[in-house]
Amino acid sequence: MKHMENHLKQTKGQVRTRFPPEPNGILHIGHAKAININFGYAAAHNGICFLRYDDTNPEKEEEKFFVGILDMVKWLGYTPYDITHSSDYFDQLYEWACELINKGLAYVCHQKAEEVKGINAPPSPWRDRPAAESLQLFHDMKNGKIDEGAATLRLKVTLEEGKQDPVAYRIKFVPHHRTGDRWCVYPTYDYTHCLCDSLENITHSLCTKEFQARRSSYYWLCNAVDIYCPVQWEYGRLNMSYAVVSKRKIAKLITEGLVADWDDPRLFTLTALRRRGFPPQAINNFCAKLGLTGAQIVIDPEMLESEVRDVLNVSAPRVMAVLEPLKVTITNLPSDAPAQLEVPDFPSEPQRGAHRVAFGSEIYIEASDYRAAEEKGYRRLTPGQSVGLRHAGFVIQLEREVRDASGALTELRVTCQPVATAAKPKAFIHWVASPRPCEVRLYDRLFRHKNPEDAAEVPGGFLSDVNPDSRTVVTALIDGGLRAKVYDKFQFERVGFFSVDPDATEQKLVFNRTVTLKEDTGKN
Repeated sequence: MKHMENHLKQTKGQVRTRFPPEPNGILHIGHAKAININFGYAAAHNGICFLRYDDTNPEKEEEKFFVGILDMVKWLGYTPYDITHSSDYFDQLYEWACELINKGLAYVCHQKAEEVKGINAPPSPWRDRPAAESLQLFHDMKNGKIDEGAATLRLKVTLEEGKQDPVAYRIKFVPHHRTGDRWCVYPTYDYTHCLCDSLENITHSLCTKEFQARRSSYYWLCNAVDIYCPVQWEYGRLNMSYAVVSKRKIAKLITEGLVADWDDPRLFTLTALRRRGFPPQAINNFCAKLGLTGAQIVIDPEMLESEVRDVLNVSAPRVMAVLEPLKVTITNLPSDAPAQLEVPDFPSEPQRGAHRVAFGSEIYIEASDYRAAEEKGYRRLTPGQSVGLRHAGFVIQLEREVRDASGALTELRVTCQPVATAAKPKAFIHWVASPRPCEVRLYDRLFRHKNPEDAAEVPGGFLSDVNPDSRTVVTALIDGGLRAKVYDKFQFERVGFFSVDPDATEQKLVFNRTVTLKEDTGKN
């Protein structure tokens, strides 16, 4: 109680949470839920949330991951109260480890890693060695006198799952990102995070359900070194269908050349979702709607995509682009027809602004907006059916086709009539005039099965389940006057929502399809 009284004196009852990622990979959609819960719970109670890097494994930590994690936290709209590192507390953690040895609650063990795996691993023959002997060996470990893998420091505690004596320190002759060559013993997550929580006066350790098995270790450690003990609450983690989020498996996809990098838009890392064009508010809305339960949940990507559509529908200006261009020449366009048209950015809300597009006798339409033969239920251009041009004020009627020597359709010759005097067409189609070419990348699900990690469903493993058609690149035509910068988002009318890719240059725009205009029922 004296520790709690001191804690309340320092914090004045303020809620304090922390988001503690390991800086050895890029954050994914599951981390977005954790970010929303930790930062959101603190904000809802007028509290604060720390970003604490769990930098206890220097073998896998890189600067790009430290930078990338903070970048994604800020991208989602959150600002940490403070940015800390587990390595900030290495001296204190080492002192407490020595204290545990002196209390007979920790010991140096020489069993190999494979010997201590599993629930019913044999007890360590060194469990009852004298404290003085363990303390000297621990100092030797710290001073580099014992080989890597030849000794660990273990705690005398049994976890809920039955695992006995978890490792607290191991030897690694690897320089640390922040402390250099000062240390060659590094604490484990199980040992570190509860003690760091106490040092930072965290009130709520919010973590995913798999850490429930370590709750007893969390409380035991704080009590064993006689310090303030926060409370640990667990919630169900988030998994996505048709995806893998394991850092090791994503790294394997990259090394095998199946995806380009951590930000490949087919992945569910946060950098990938940003590159694809997912707005951060859509991800936050998605996390909020999941609610909080103890059960592990697996969500179909369509639920996230639905949130993306809802946000982009009111925020992405409309433009016209043609993904499968077919040239159309209007043979009787009036001489007084405007060379430029004013098109609203949001047709249902014209007061929100407009942009100008070129217009003329030579335009391009989607090849799928023309059928050479009449087709029941088809509402667009055919030899016997006219169609309207969006925003142009004209209806066009086929005059004749132009085909090359092989018989392939290369052009349509059409006549036009003002909308006011023409028979009402069944549909209006988009088009472009005086266009510029651009690269458009169309994405589908990366995996063919709902659970690519299910050995029964995918006997060859997740690498064999990659969808070869998950990425298609086309050269499209877009209004030549469009100016856009990286991550700008647009709705290509009648086509989908698209975002400017970082590969774009002033000379060549590159777009990623974020989502289609509505759920693609053919995906399954």
